[in-house]
Amino acid sequence: MDVTYEGSKREVATDKGVLRYHEAGDGPPLLLLHGSGIGVNGWRNYRGNLGVFADQFHCYALEFPGFGVSHPVGGHPVLSAVDSVIRFMDALGIESAAVLGNSMGGVVGANVAIEHPERVDKLVSIGGVGASTLNPNPSEGTRILQDFADNPSRDKLVRWLDCMLYDRALLTDELVEERWQAAMGADAQRAIEAMYGSKAFALQQQYLANSDTPPYWSMLHKVECPTLLAWGADDRQCPLDMAMIPLRLIPEAELHVFPKCGHWVMYEAKAAFERVTMEFLRR
Repeated sequence: MDVTYEGSKREVATDKGVLRYHEAGDGPPLLLLHGSGIGVNGWRNYRGNLGVFADQFHCYALEFPGFGVSHPVGGHPVLSAVDSVIRFMDALGIESAAVLGNSMGGVVGANVAIEHPERVDKLVSIGGVGASTLNPNPSEGTRILQDFADNPSRDKLVRWLDCMLYDRALLTDELVEERWQAAMGADAQRAIEAMYGSKAFALQQQYLANSDTPPYWSMLHKVECPTLLAWGADDRQCPLDMAMIPLRLIPEAELHVFPKCGHWVMYEAKAAFERVTMEFLRR
């Protein structure tokens, strides 16, 4: 299926503002949740994959609040994103769905599955979920994001994009320009500061140190649905060892590792990722 930007754009009103999304296909519902980072949104994450999944599923690529497309709501981007998924499903009358999330989108999907298990039929997470046990924390990619959030520059954007990809031939001038223009939007800047800025990061660490609330990844045993963990073997944003915790804790988890691939599995290993994910979703 050929899916165009203009032809797939939709919006729905909720009690906390308008949520925008892209819709395509017919069949069982599939929510596609985007990641965080520089100049990110749902369309940029999934425009190359939407047509493939839309051949078998009714796809909804949700734009999270605060990333320059849907109405911002304030608060931490991950927490507001979890809430937005439930608001979105309620607004469209989607009782339950399969969920596919990239990086932060995978974390959001896992949190929805933990807090609202009846709403998630299957979960596919592209990196992101878990916690690193062997690599430095913050990761290389996160440190670059912190540098960018504190003082944005085009050079730092190029460094981060290089970190996302294994194949440097994919780091084109067009990709850099598109992400740079998107990152300069006021909402996009606020979102990356709220998630990766030095002040925000310090507050998050302080909160975790003084909070009785356990980290979300320690609750992954509550994810009841079948889960596919899709990971690039050369991911420098969310290193592969992060997958060990969700693989052990989620009762019905399986892991597929894509060779010579960085953080953006759906982009860099497009055909293989679509084949493996489609087989998992159609079981």
